[in-house]
Amino acid sequence: MALSDMSPEEKQTIIEHLEALRNSLIIAFVAIIIAAVFCFYFSEEILAIITSPLRSLNEGLIVTGVTEAFFVKLKLSFYGGFIIAFPVVAWALWRFFKPALYPSERKYVFVFVPLAVGLFTVGVLFAYFGILRLVLNFFIYIAGENLDTMFKVDQYVSFVLAFTIPFGLVFELPVVVFFLTKLGIVKYEAMARNRKYALLVIVILAAALTPGPDPISQMMMAGPVYLLYEISIWVSKFAKPRKTEVAEETE
Repeated sequence: MALSDMSPEEKQTIIEHLEALRNSLIIAFVAIIIAAVFCFYFSEEILAIITSPLRSLNEGLIVTGVTEAFFVKLKLSFYGGFIIAFPVVAWALWRFFKPALYPSERKYVFVFVPLAVGLFTVGVLFAYFGILRLVLNFFIYIAGENLDTMFKVDQYVSFVLAFTIPFGLVFELPVVVFFLTKLGIVKYEAMARNRKYALLVIVILAAALTPGPDPISQMMMAGPVYLLYEISIWVSKFAKPRKTEVAEETE
């Protein structure tokens, strides 16, 4: 339907939705900027945390450009700012979508948004504390004794972010499966029946998502993800719509 064909009431409704969306985006943007400024003030401490796995291996970092250190700290500040401001961002988005949700749908939001945040955090922490140091040690070992290893700070920070964030994303699998099952897109029986194909896909995705070519980081990602797949099968079985729910939706 074209805008010219709409009634004044429909146009007013669209304008109100756009204004609500704009206000929510402004709130989220301002919150991220304020948090990023706060993180920039502590960027030295944040950088120390990011580089601690490398320093624990008696390796240092170098800066080869005039503005390199500044932009690295700026990048870390925005990432940290988004993490700190995420509750405000989530509230702003919830403020926009809440009127369109049924009460039964809202209860899932209150349960699964904190769960999704928790799973993402667990995935990132697992990658940082459990795997990152092993991967760095592997690459240093591969370099051998005839090469002096020198790590550029911008490349190292980009590597750490590209390594840890995918772990956080794939740890969201049970939550995603729950909602896809509720929508009828994913079925418990199909997930249980196609385990071997899922394992193949997980290995391929692990090879694609991990920034390095080493098999250690790929297998360290594939193992937990397959475990999450098995957990997701049980989640799907639990989330499978009951006959009573289907009947209520069709009424």
